[in-house]
Amino acid sequence: MKTKTTSHYRWLITGLIFFITLVNFIDRSAISFVIEPLKREFHFTDTQFGMILSAFGVGYILLTSLGGWLVDKYGTRIMWPVSAVSWSICVGLLGLAAGFWSFVGIRFLLGITEGPHFPAMTRSISNWLPSKERARALSIGLIAIPLSSVLGAPICSYLVADFGWRTMFFSISLIGIFWGFVWYFVFRDNPKDSAYVSKQELELINSSKKEKSSKDVQINWRYILTHPALIANNFAYFAFGYMLFFATLWLPGYFILEHNLNIKSVGWYLTIPWLTGALFLKLGGVISDYLHKKTGKLRIARAHLIWVTQALAAIFFVCLSYTDSLAYSILFLSLGLGFGLMPQSAFFSINIDVAKEMSGSAQGITSSCLSLAGIIAPITTGWLVDLTGSYKTAFLLLAVITGLAVLAVILFHHPDREHPRQKKGNLGINL
Repeated sequence: MKTKTTSHYRWLITGLIFFITLVNFIDRSAISFVIEPLKREFHFTDTQFGMILSAFGVGYILLTSLGGWLVDKYGTRIMWPVSAVSWSICVGLLGLAAGFWSFVGIRFLLGITEGPHFPAMTRSISNWLPSKERARALSIGLIAIPLSSVLGAPICSYLVADFGWRTMFFSISLIGIFWGFVWYFVFRDNPKDSAYVSKQELELINSSKKEKSSKDVQINWRYILTHPALIANNFAYFAFGYMLFFATLWLPGYFILEHNLNIKSVGWYLTIPWLTGALFLKLGGVISDYLHKKTGKLRIARAHLIWVTQALAAIFFVCLSYTDSLAYSILFLSLGLGFGLMPQSAFFSINIDVAKEMSGSAQGITSSCLSLAGIIAPITTGWLVDLTGSYKTAFLLLAVITGLAVLAVILFHHPDREHPRQKKGNLGINL
């Protein structure tokens, strides 16, 4: 009798990771399409709207590090569905918000409940993919970020225009709840516990790692917090997060203010830069794995990819700040987002490369840097737009922050070097 196994089940798991990341970013960025309706209904200024957007980052930073620890301790089979169902409920509650503080409070709770998402992604891929496939697998999961805007922008803009902003929040809140139940039933923290993984696939998965259950892992926080490559990676990821929150939350407002587009047109115009971002992000994962396979050098495969692409992104953001043409704005924005998103799988891979058995906790720290950007970017952008009446200064600030990250990576991002405190066989000491 034929057994119920497959040699590609790890890619089904990767597909589920892609899907929930798609949902995650549609849920967190959907509010960007109700800027004008909320400003009309509640008379919010851009600064106040920036405060609402930043409330997400405050909640997010509180649970990203803790979320990483919870993922490492209890596993993603439990923690990810709990997170997905909880944040989906918060999205639905946004449809019931009745004023400034209710929006702030619910966005704060949304940030808390989404905190474990990226640590769960990193830990799942760490457990299920061999090292030679991780950057590609991460790029598949992470490509959902730009694609969430490709799909979410027209869907959310049409729902808002035709049915109202409250209906939009109610509608999109149901998908994450459904995914949570599916993940719990099809996923196992250890591939060997799955009935659908063949012996050959299990050997491939385990070819580059020593098996250790989540409960056996001790977290060496000193190692995670003081490794120079991880510090540089986290600073660069803060700059990446500043760009990401700026783009996902303020670009609809940019096109409405600077180019006088209506909300439906914005939804379609935004698909161009986000499709470019999706293509570049996937290409970045392929290039990173190729360079790692060919050279065996993480400095080349990860660090060089990061600083080169981020330098190019900064250049195009500067160009974007000096053009009034819609066509050139789309071009420069597409290239800026494309190169900006290109190294994301490399950022994530570093946590697995350098802190394999603690990758969830390491990613939690990295995601905390992104969430800090999620506090600063929205409110700073709103304040600058209120102050200057345009987005030029906001784009220039984005370019400066990205440029500083380039310098940090060039100088300090050396993942191949052994950490001064590292002792062989002693990475799991809990300090």
